[in-house]
Amino acid sequence: MGAFIVFEGGDGSGKGTQVRILKNRLSKEGHSVVATYEPGGTALGEAARRWLKTRADLTHLAELLLFEAARAQLVEKVISPALASHQIVVCDRFYTSTVAYQGYGRGLDLGLIQRLNEAAADGVRPDLTVLLDIPAEIGLARKRGGRADSFESEAVEFHKRVREGYRAQASQDVDSWCVLDGTQDRRVLAARIWERVQPLLSHKRGD
Repeated sequence: MGAFIVFEGGDGSGKGTQVRILKNRLSKEGHSVVATYEPGGTALGEAARRWLKTRADLTHLAELLLFEAARAQLVEKVISPALASHQIVVCDRFYTSTVAYQGYGRGLDLGLIQRLNEAAADGVRPDLTVLLDIPAEIGLARKRGGRADSFESEAVEFHKRVREGYRAQASQDVDSWCVLDGTQDRRVLAARIWERVQPLLSHKRGD
């Protein structure tokens, strides 16, 4: 099997930048890499993304179910086949985002979210989850100036709850999480991330 690395964090945390940096470095090192993101990565996922990012009138439950549908499609069509062919998958968000945003942020039942996450992920779990932890106010300030989507438009209190959700999950599974200060320089962050990724690559070569 390959390795599955997930990047998590609130809006404006810099996940997309670190996904690109890591993908490029892995490729230069000779690894076969698939970079993807949630919601998206498939035709269904992209359609769900448009609804989720632009429709403020979605009910919270409808929002949750759209995320799970997009995830189920991404896992079956992209992530699982790539891992089965011994590729490295780097994903911008996975099911821990749903716990943070729809659970802690929206207040939906965490037990329901866990059951839906398990069904959609179909046994796929990240080998490493990198959390770029950043105060909500700083993350939102980074996004200022562009057109805010339906999540970025939420009040700062919502984003504070999301951050709390991420930190709570990371504290429960310290071995497979890497929590970094997202306010650091991107080159410093990339170096720290690479330190955590290298052991996974050694294990992968030993399979």
